Amino acid sequence: MLDRNAVGRTTPPTLNEVEKGAIRRFAESLGDYNPAYFDADYARASGFAGIVVPPSFPLTFSSGTDLRELLGVPARNLLLSEWSVDYERPVIAGDRLLMTSRVAEVGERPSPAGRMEIAVIEDEGRDENGQLVLKVRRSYLVRSTREI
Repeated sequence: MLDRNAVGRTTPPTLNEVEKGAIRRFAESLGDYNPAYFDADYARASGFAGIVVPPSFPLTFSSGTDLRELLGVPARNLLLSEWSVDYERPVIAGDRLLMTSRVAEVGERPSPAGRMEIAVIEDEGRDENGQLVLKVRRSYLVRSTREI
């Protein structure tokens, strides 16, 4: 069962360094060979400041805290159901982002299987000057544990 008092809990900022090798491996794992993810010259010619990250790459960023600590449920019970990323600017190789997570919502939704608990986590990524670079919103379903 989700900790209903989790709403508003926030993690301290955690540094995430965006490395071109990590971008390459992530893009390859997706099977996405867009040259903007691999070739700095191509990325610059396309209007980016350098090698750019694929749209879902920010899901790999860490805010330094285990979701179990924030929500009070085992990780095996959490299922990512939705996510979105809002960019203020593209994220490129060499960026150093400070990520902070906040529990935005804890609640319930009906489902065909009965009541499902949900948790919404909002992440902010800021550069070292404090400028907002991106916001990530992740919704999790909490699978109930059945006693045998």
